[in-house]
Formats: sequence, structure tokens, C-alpha cells
Amino acid sequence: MLQEAVFNRADNACELCKNTENLDVYMVPESPDETAGCAVLTCQTCRMQLNSEADIDTNHWRCLNDAMWSPTPAVQVVAYRMLNKISGESWAQDLLDMAYLEDDVKQWAEAGLIEQEATLDCNGTALQAGDNVHLVKDLTVKGANFTAKRGTPVRGISLSDNPLHIEGKVNGTRIVIIAAYTKKS
Repeated sequence: MLQEAVFNRADNACELCKNTENLDVYMVPESPDETAGCAVLTCQTCRMQLNSEADIDTNHWRCLNDAMWSPTPAVQVVAYRMLNKISGESWAQDLLDMAYLEDDVKQWAEAGLIEQEATLDCNGTALQAGDNVHLVKDLTVKGANFTAKRGTPVRGISLSDNPLHIEGKVNGTRIVIIAAYTKKS
């Protein structure tokens, strides 16, 4: 009954990326109940990434540009959570900034978000995706054969899964930097 209701509502297509192959019902974690209203029809690609069975392919999730506006609260919740997960991507952060959820739906969506430790610079200032920082010490960049000098600006950083690291471009090369070796500009 649940599966039939979700397939009918979704018109036999993934409610996130519109794929029509390898579909199955995904029960949204931290849902208030076990009804069709708390489930989303997903393709295998979306489902494996949602369940952490596959690495997140950020380009695949560009489909959330449309899915986040779904009239189905469960789809809104999954879209919001995934956009938060990949918020280091500037386009994902832009979508999050535009997203609108009713208060009860937003509470549900935020209940499933894992609180991450803050990423801090050398002064203990919290860093966010898109911040500009500069290096506070010389860093030897392995594999790129150069040293990033103290004072070098790093614009538009991305956060990583590890709260001790950030990512940014130095001398045209994208590198992982220990956050404590930077200062927010």
C-alpha cells in the first residue's frame, strides 16, 4: 500500500532527479511516522548516496534545483538535507539561501541534520563556505612542488567533512589546508 501510494504520487520517476530506472521507496530518517507522506521515490543513484553507500557526486545533486520546490514535504526535507551536506559548493549554498520550508517541515528537515563541529581558524573564528582567509605560515604543497607563502590569500574556501580542514585554490591549484594555519580575512 505504502509503495503503491508513493509510486503513484511520483508518477513512476525519482522524485529527486526524475530518473525512471531502479526505483524504490526511501523512508526519510527522523520522520514523524511511517506513512507515504514520509517517503520519497528514489532511483538507485540517489538512494545509494543518501544511504552513504556511494560517494556523493555533487554534480548529480544539481537536480535539487527543481526538487526543492516539490509540493511534497518529504521531498523538500531530503533536498534540504542534501543541500546542507554539500553546502561547500557555491551553487548548493545559493539554493539553500533560496529554499523556503514551512516551520514544521523545516523542523523535520533539521532533525535529521548531523551537527558538525565548527571549522575554526587560528584565532578560533568559525569559518563558513565561501569565506576568504589568508595563510599564517608557509605551507609546502606536496605533489604540486611549490610553497604557499605566509600571507597568501585563499578566496571562497570550501569546508570538508573533517572540521580541521578547508579547501581552496592557491596558485591555481586546489589544495586541502589545515584550518588552524589560516586567518579569516
